[in-house]
Amino acid sequence: MCTVAVSIEPDAEIPLILVGVRDEFTGRPWLPPAEHWPGLVGGRDLQAGGTWLAVDPAAGRAGALLNGHGVLAPASGRRSRGELPLLVAAEGRLPDLDLGRYDPFHLVLAEAGGARLWHWDGTGLRHERLPAGTHMIVNSGWEQGEENERVAFFRPLFAKAARPATLDGPWREWAFLATGAGLAAEDPRAMIVRRELPDGRTYGSLSVTLLALTPGGMRYDFTGDPRDPESFRRVLPE
Repeated sequence: MCTVAVSIEPDAEIPLILVGVRDEFTGRPWLPPAEHWPGLVGGRDLQAGGTWLAVDPAAGRAGALLNGHGVLAPASGRRSRGELPLLVAAEGRLPDLDLGRYDPFHLVLAEAGGARLWHWDGTGLRHERLPAGTHMIVNSGWEQGEENERVAFFRPLFAKAARPATLDGPWREWAFLATGAGLAAEDPRAMIVRRELPDGRTYGSLSVTLLALTPGGMRYDFTGDPRDPESFRRVLPE
């Protein structure tokens, strides 16, 4: 279950902070964030060629993808959802697409001015603008209640986290929460997970992104060691 947390405080020096945790099969090959596409920065999925989170530094936008629940696209003509973050980061909107060729998804567009969210369940598309506050999106969607144990535990912590006054930090509290706040992988509230499956494969959290957007710039930190809050490296600005 991937997770995206979005904190929106329009009057703050840093009006939008996004945390993205990517969960995937550990054997799926990928590359860490770089400009793998002209003008766009993100980690690259080497199996399908797309990404789970893309940033357009010039436009100050980011797109983040989570798999959703619903009706799968027909195998014939199915397109990778990994191209969607690239499209919304580059265009600032979800363009007209034949969505019937995509499996269900949740797609976040984040800018300093706010965030939007699209949900596709295989039969219908919904679009929402996230209000000011702290929000969490998981594979079931935008969780506004407390039914999800992960959301019930982490959302209040993100909401109370001290907001840095500048892009240069300090970001220690956010890094600690983004890497799971010390919860064990088997804890039902855990955001950083690891599952050994009966078929021998392993599924778990592979990376964490910490992104801050302001009208004048952005900060993009990343780690491929999702349990270590000290392991983040700066992607942008370089």
